[in-house]
Amino acid sequence: MTAGGPVFDVEPWAVRVRQLDLGAIAQSESIFALANGHVGLRGTLDEGEPRSVPGTYLNGFFEERPYSHAEVGYGFPASGQTLVNVTDGKIIRLIAGDSPLDLRYGEVHAHEQCLDFRTGILSRRTDWTSPSGRSVRVSSQRLVSFTRRSIAAISYEVEPLDGDLDIAIQSDLLVAEPGHNGDAHDPRGMAAIGASLEPQSAFGQGTEAALVHRTKRSGLRVAVGADHLVSTPGRADTSMVVNDNLARLTVATRVPRGERVRLVKYLAYGWSHRRSTAALRDQVEGALATARLAGWEGLAAEQSAALEEFWSNADVEIDGDPELQQAVRFALFHTLQAALRAQGRAIPAKGLTGPGYDGHTFWDAETFVLPVLTYTAPRAARDALGWRHSTLPLARERAETLGQQGAAFPWRTIRGEECSGYWPAGTAAFHINADIADAVARYVAATDDAEFDASTGLELLVETARLWTSLGHFDGEGGFRIHGVTGPDEYTAVVDDNAYTNLMAQRNLREAAAVCERRPEAAAAFGVDPEELKAWRLAADKVVVPYDEHLGVHNQSQGFTEHAEWDFAATTAEHYPLLLTHPYFEIYRKQVIKQADLVLALHLRGDAFTAAEKLRNFAYYEARTVRDSSLSAATQGVVAAEVGYLDLAYAYWRETALTDLRDLHRNIGHGLHIASMAGAWSMAVAGCGGMRDHDGRLSFAPRLPPALRRLSFRLGFRGRCLRVEVLPDEARYRLLGGEPLELTHHGETLTVAAGKEATRPIPPLPHLDPVTQPLGREPDGYAAGQPSQPGRTRPDS
Repeated sequence: MTAGGPVFDVEPWAVRVRQLDLGAIAQSESIFALANGHVGLRGTLDEGEPRSVPGTYLNGFFEERPYSHAEVGYGFPASGQTLVNVTDGKIIRLIAGDSPLDLRYGEVHAHEQCLDFRTGILSRRTDWTSPSGRSVRVSSQRLVSFTRRSIAAISYEVEPLDGDLDIAIQSDLLVAEPGHNGDAHDPRGMAAIGASLEPQSAFGQGTEAALVHRTKRSGLRVAVGADHLVSTPGRADTSMVVNDNLARLTVATRVPRGERVRLVKYLAYGWSHRRSTAALRDQVEGALATARLAGWEGLAAEQSAALEEFWSNADVEIDGDPELQQAVRFALFHTLQAALRAQGRAIPAKGLTGPGYDGHTFWDAETFVLPVLTYTAPRAARDALGWRHSTLPLARERAETLGQQGAAFPWRTIRGEECSGYWPAGTAAFHINADIADAVARYVAATDDAEFDASTGLELLVETARLWTSLGHFDGEGGFRIHGVTGPDEYTAVVDDNAYTNLMAQRNLREAAAVCERRPEAAAAFGVDPEELKAWRLAADKVVVPYDEHLGVHNQSQGFTEHAEWDFAATTAEHYPLLLTHPYFEIYRKQVIKQADLVLALHLRGDAFTAAEKLRNFAYYEARTVRDSSLSAATQGVVAAEVGYLDLAYAYWRETALTDLRDLHRNIGHGLHIASMAGAWSMAVAGCGGMRDHDGRLSFAPRLPPALRRLSFRLGFRGRCLRVEVLPDEARYRLLGGEPLELTHHGETLTVAAGKEATRPIPPLPHLDPVTQPLGREPDGYAAGQPSQPGRTRPDS
């Protein structure tokens, strides 16, 4: 993996850099971002400069921007939504003697940043000599609280290294310039919206300040407050300056050599589209009061305790690849940061780590992120589905606009309105309805949450099912078909009978019928009658899944295998991703796949395929998938592991887990890939662990790649915590708490009881023929065209 970006130490519980690389500062800001699902702070240096994107984000806080379509069509969105870079409270500037601390000047003797996954704290230490020859050591710690939704805090210390020194510290609340796209031609970046915040109120007194602003078009208010605790070895002069867009506390003091000055900065963020300016200001002032009461040490202790609880239920242990171990824990940590305290808001594709994709959420939140949360932090999964439920009125309106019944959820959005101006990849991607339904069914099965099942879950399943019976139709032979849709593969748009869409719609229809049958009174309240249930069941039973009899594989969509082949030999590395170098017209009519589509169906609807079909389908689509999406590698890896290509699965696991640490897609300056992060967990649990949850029952078919010595993971299921350990020749299951649990191991049913380990052998693999990838698109570290190592070497195969 020959990516760019910073070089990190390899260690199991942290990401650390030991030098300053100004050329990789955008990547570092994303890697070291802190968030809790509500507040997000990019990992910029405390002093604010040098920096790439300053980045302070609040989940759901956006500005509207009008769309200008070259040709207006009925149903096209009239406006979009873009995440706003709100008031920056991270800035703490230092003037050492007569020189401002700016690491582009003077001499940096030592510099270290470290993100600790067990404490949730970003720490930094810099030894610097100013252009005038004075030396200081700056140490800081930063957190965004998991236990106090609106709170962030910074501890900042300065120590002179070469004698007594006059020091001034300036702590700012600053309305910063808008974030930037980085590459105006890259649709994965963000749109330019210009300055969007208008001042409403400014307050400052003593060491406390607050600013309130309002967006010009969306009409949302944001309040940001700061308070400080200052510790100096001697007398200090303090002053506060406040205007519409800046509140600054300045502390000046003389610090003897060997002594330190410390500033603890508490930050509180709040926003609303309803609450008044005064109410929002009062809200952040109250939050600041509770943060002061806890103190830095109290906040840090709460953070560590929250993470200790998370890791006790979610940790993945890997023996044999220290870099992969680090990457998987990094991925789990950022997945948690993206969602833990979102509470009624979406999970954006970039979390709150950067402005990429305008801060929008997509279908990958339900398909990739929610499975992780369901089994490791179920409350966060429930909250995410609650947000989808809160947008049902908008989804119903969208369905009506499109001439359909039920609800049509948006392809990309912040608040719930459709924000995709490109309808072939946006509006036509109706599979998001089934993705949401799949997440609902998985959550209910894994948690036994009866209250959710009878209310939020039922309504989501009912309204998504109604879309399919409206959108689809029965053909002359009685088959149920869904035409004119786009599946997960955005390189094949507006097709008939996309296999993934049809199979997921089938599950949606069956799950909707099932919940209505077990909750008849709740179903009746939503107008569901026996005739509608019968229609859902019939449509599900008759769903058409296209199949090519000649090739012996399923068609990704009707006629896909009849399309012309893409000329991979003539497509060199600089042509990828294809969406930036080729017209969609050319891409849409060829057999070239951006991201796993039918292969994703092999994972999520594996119950609809035989083992032989999975193997043939995987080989066919592996040769045509270029992975221009960070979503693809995890799915290809999960299915590669299932059908037996363990060395290939391992290569995909490393690619998935290292997507951002190695900046493999060269765009993490826009923010991290949260779904790919979640995919690193999926590779451990569903890939090498072989976990499936079809029909709400847990099954495992674990196999360990030859490069690894051991894999262990934990997951929660119906009030229990299950630990699975995978060794080269056997698997061990241990229930860490709760009632006995029935599961299957490679088809054998067994019951696991608390405190008793169940051990089962792992059956050998059969011989496998080689599979290939498009020329130059095989994952790094994988020898193209090679069969699975275990299948090739096991004497009993």
